[in-house]
Amino acid sequence: MRVTRGVTTDRSCLIVLAGGGARRLGGRDKPGLVVGERTLLENVIAAGGAARPVVVVGPRRAGIEGVAFVSEEPPGAGPVAALRRGLAEVSAPWAAVLAADLPFLRQAHVAALLRAAASGGAGAVLADDAGRPQWLAGCWRTAALREALSGYDGDSLRGVLGPLEPAIVNLDPVPGEPPPWLDCDTPEDLERARDWFSRE
Repeated sequence: MRVTRGVTTDRSCLIVLAGGGARRLGGRDKPGLVVGERTLLENVIAAGGAARPVVVVGPRRAGIEGVAFVSEEPPGAGPVAALRRGLAEVSAPWAAVLAADLPFLRQAHVAALLRAAASGGAGAVLADDAGRPQWLAGCWRTAALREALSGYDGDSLRGVLGPLEPAIVNLDPVPGEPPPWLDCDTPEDLERARDWFSRE
């Protein structure tokens, strides 16, 4: 059992938001795209480390074991609906909430977010190099998420998570790797990510 400043990994879960139409990728199956030696989704699940349960809000995938696949209602309703659906499956006091398209996110990054979340607030989110919060890369008290969602009828993650005033975490990239907040929203993003792995 790993202890993270008073928070044990067996008290945290992982919710991966893996739906959406990937319009900027021409509707391709973004979580299933391979970057390096595994899919984007598999990398994000690995970044969650020992967090359990692992709940993926998105289509079921063959070959991924030990994961609960669920769908938001209605399917395609957006990230707030997906977060609400994923949260319904967990009881751990802490939750890592991650997008499924982060090829450079690692266990050390998630552990740092969990440490920051445990410092006394409602949660912590990763910031990019301009200091902008990345709402789909964070760790939260599940009770705070439930309370925020219970009184929210919008469809913006920033709208529901921003008022929780999470800690903003700036993390330097692992030496030799791109920043952990880089995602694969466009064909150019995907090409850059694959190019980095091919150089390695």
